[in-house]
Amino acid sequence: MPPERDRYTVRSVLNDPAEETERAMGREKTPEQSPLERAKRWAVEYLKRPHSEKEVRDKLRAKGASEADIDTVIALCVDYGFINDPEYAGSIVRHYAAMGYGPGRIRTEFIHRGVPKELWDDAMEELPEDTGAIDRLLASKLRGKDPSDRRERDKAANFLYRKGYSWDDIRAALVRFGADKDDY
Repeated sequence: MPPERDRYTVRSVLNDPAEETERAMGREKTPEQSPLERAKRWAVEYLKRPHSEKEVRDKLRAKGASEADIDTVIALCVDYGFINDPEYAGSIVRHYAAMGYGPGRIRTEFIHRGVPKELWDDAMEELPEDTGAIDRLLASKLRGKDPSDRRERDKAANFLYRKGYSWDDIRAALVRFGADKDDY
């Protein structure tokens, strides 16, 4: 079991303590680093903000780290909690939901960021069931426009679809705004 997470930083765990002491004293050591030390340094820089395990693996692979070094660095980061895919998936849901995006767009972000598919359902449970977000987006899109105009409603519906909402949710929102159920 790793020590308490908030007692450690990515830098303190992954960097060589002697190198940290030299850096703190203002003297940069520039000896030849081992491939594992380089992989650790790249991970330190990359993990300044949260990333999925796949993103870190891909970044280290792109930098030229060996698979053995990547596995070592990833295992260390996971043990200390610096890489936590379930927590990361939840933060993606909260972030994109707060920006007004729907489930479809959030799933696209999961794919883009390499979140394992088995974590999606649990993370999507954090998505609010509130229909207010889609109604607010629709109201802002139709502001000053005639809601009975089919063309304007179609543009608003397409906007909501690009935001990641399903056609069923869009149809229900348009009906709440006065569209005929048979129109959609």
